[in-house]
Amino acid sequence: MSNKRLIESVTPPSWRTPVELLPISTPHCRIERDGHVVIVTMDRPEARNALSQDMLVGLAEAWQYISDEPEVRVGILTGAEGTFCAGADLKAMGTPSEDERVRHRAAEIPDYHWKGLLRDPEALPAKPIVCAVEGYAVAGGTELLVGTDLRVAGESATLGLFEARRALFPMGGSAVRLPRQIPYAFAMDVLLTGRAITAAEALAMGMVNRVVPDGQALAAARELAGQVAACGPLAVQAILRAYRETLGMPEAEAFKVSDAIGWPVIGSEDAKEGSRAFRDKRPPVYRGR
Repeated sequence: MSNKRLIESVTPPSWRTPVELLPISTPHCRIERDGHVVIVTMDRPEARNALSQDMLVGLAEAWQYISDEPEVRVGILTGAEGTFCAGADLKAMGTPSEDERVRHRAAEIPDYHWKGLLRDPEALPAKPIVCAVEGYAVAGGTELLVGTDLRVAGESATLGLFEARRALFPMGGSAVRLPRQIPYAFAMDVLLTGRAITAAEALAMGMVNRVVPDGQALAAARELAGQVAACGPLAVQAILRAYRETLGMPEAEAFKVSDAIGWPVIGSEDAKEGSRAFRDKRPPVYRGR
């Protein structure tokens, strides 16, 4: 297989540039690099991109790569062929991968399933993740969405946490996260009824940032990712850290943590470049230092 792939079908011609297929990709998870952006595609369309060992290992590997690679500034999570993710496939998740490298990595990565699902607080990507949803993003699909930072949905997308309806529990973290992200009554509507949520409802609730015409979620996510990537990477990463590390703290204590994170950014070379670029009326060139 060539290490050059094209993002096709859902992207306008101006976006159709070759991207690098990374060797950490798995049979059910395609991981591609396009400059400062990494595109992670859940790629099991025959099962509506339901979760499997191949997929979860690939997701865990992708989040680690995004965190570790200095030139990467933002990630995009999407699903192949018009579907985001239909949640867990219990049979597939209990079956080892046919790929020897995936089996080896599953044994090497502690709790790879929680890492892949963006549930391990110690292994969250240090950089923002933009979610691009088409079609079904239900159960584990919505749990993955709730773990991301910016979210775009096609207008016919279907979200929902169906676990309570099936006498199950949303183990991906949504029972904790969703009431912290959107108003309580909306969160309980999603969690306790187990009903399907339309993209328009998700936008009104604050679960997603934008609703776009069907087939355009990835293009819109790439636009958002480009805006994030154009910002100072140290500043972006520090803002994420400040949010995550001050959750639940009293305000005065949170300000101390936030200041400790923020002052080094204020004194960085990138901050100086931002001021110079503003003065010179030109785009800044940030180097992450």
